[in-house]
Amino acid sequence: MSRTASKAPGAPAVPGSVSGDPNRWKALVFIALAQLMVVLDATIVNIALPSAQQDLGISDGNRQWVVTAYALAFGGLLLFGGRIADLWGRKRAFVVGLAGFAAASALGGAATTGAMMFGARALQGVFGALLAPAALSLLAVMFTDAKERAKAFGIYGAIAGGGGAVGFILGGVLTEYLDWRWTFFVNIPFAIVAALGAYFVIREPEGGRNRNPLDIPGVLLSTLGLVSLVYGFTRAESDGWGDSLTIGLFAAAVVLLLAFVVTEAKVKAPLLPLRVVTDRNRGGIYLSLGIAIIAMFGTFLFLTYYLQVINGYSPIKTGFAFLPMIAGMMIGSTQIGARLMTRVPARALMGPGFLVAAVGMLLMTRLEIGSSYASTILPSMLLLGLGMGTAFMPAMSLATLGVEPRDAGVASAMVNTSQQVGGAIGTALLNTIAASATTAYIKDHIGSATSKSQAQLVQMQGAVHGYTNAIWIAVGMLVLAAVVVVTLVNAGRPGSTAVAGSGEGVEDELAVPVVAH
Repeated sequence: MSRTASKAPGAPAVPGSVSGDPNRWKALVFIALAQLMVVLDATIVNIALPSAQQDLGISDGNRQWVVTAYALAFGGLLLFGGRIADLWGRKRAFVVGLAGFAAASALGGAATTGAMMFGARALQGVFGALLAPAALSLLAVMFTDAKERAKAFGIYGAIAGGGGAVGFILGGVLTEYLDWRWTFFVNIPFAIVAALGAYFVIREPEGGRNRNPLDIPGVLLSTLGLVSLVYGFTRAESDGWGDSLTIGLFAAAVVLLLAFVVTEAKVKAPLLPLRVVTDRNRGGIYLSLGIAIIAMFGTFLFLTYYLQVINGYSPIKTGFAFLPMIAGMMIGSTQIGARLMTRVPARALMGPGFLVAAVGMLLMTRLEIGSSYASTILPSMLLLGLGMGTAFMPAMSLATLGVEPRDAGVASAMVNTSQQVGGAIGTALLNTIAASATTAYIKDHIGSATSKSQAQLVQMQGAVHGYTNAIWIAVGMLVLAAVVVVTLVNAGRPGSTAVAGSGEGVEDELAVPVVAH
């Protein structure tokens, strides 16, 4: 079929066609900038937290709310944000999300009390939940040619994967040389530039909105269920898995999310059409991404503690220590994933990608006090970044490929939801495992310490022992993610799919590319 063949408005893209919005590559710049801002914010504030806590007089018991308030609002409202993007239009949701995120960041930077800080972080989460799915779904509907889509999602995947590590560097620089408040204020120019660029450059394709009335029961059940789940894991990390409130939150999450599924199966215009998640390829992508993020978030946490507490790195030096992982992600996403995505099945990239990351994680289990950065941490970082970049890139694309345009927002929100829930699980689960292993090690070895310095050494050895025990679990998680991909994801090349929205999965044998609208 000719590359210049015409198509009716709203029809599937012509195979090989490169027709589309002439400003789509300019739009990608502003979409990527907004995504970088959201991902940076997840880690940049962590570096600044000790300074902010001291300035604002936040107690040790309440400091977790700087992180938790954001996580609860963001994780709980993602599906609602994705549906609003489908209803309003992704461009409008994107610009409103940016404006709100900038205002919330200004409030956080100007905070004079702990309560003001917590409120600002919650507002950042609310607008982030609108912004993140709008950004990903804009890519899904603007880039329809398979090769162009590969390049666009390669860039997006690299930012989504590596932005968090960049946050460590930027957070360290801003906190050490300026003030912790700049970790909030820095979002404002990002948001203004991205919003202005989006307003003047982005031209969203017509006919892709879902104008059905909002599914209010679905909104309430999904929001309360996800908030209960994320807060349950947060409580488990701080108060233990046997805490009565922790158990109650998990029980409430199970009941609410089951009720949500039942409701979505019955209502006429569901918040999350079950066809989005019951497709085996998309379901496999969501599940494997969530499992992989469990491993990644836990590792970020332990490696940060190891470098700063055990090896005495400054915040800036710690941030720069993560650079090889960022480089690996960029190479894996833009040079491997983007180049091969239109040539090989997605699972042939994602499965090996997760396994390469698992090998990198495996090298990290050799950590000891005084381990060489060059011989132990550097190769681990490179392999972890390379593997995750290679896997993330096709995952981001396939998660929204073949989705009906009216479902693009909620399908994109599910990507973010799987990552958010995976991050909450990873931080709580791996931190609990590490703490238990550390306690057991110190109990077994502290008796042999004959001086204060030896006791301190035993405590440090116990901490590293705890980290490596948890990292072994992270290795298993990445292997499990690879198994999920190989088992569930049966798509051929991401440019070779069943008719969009068919709900029947992606057929290997179909050779005619029909890409997402």
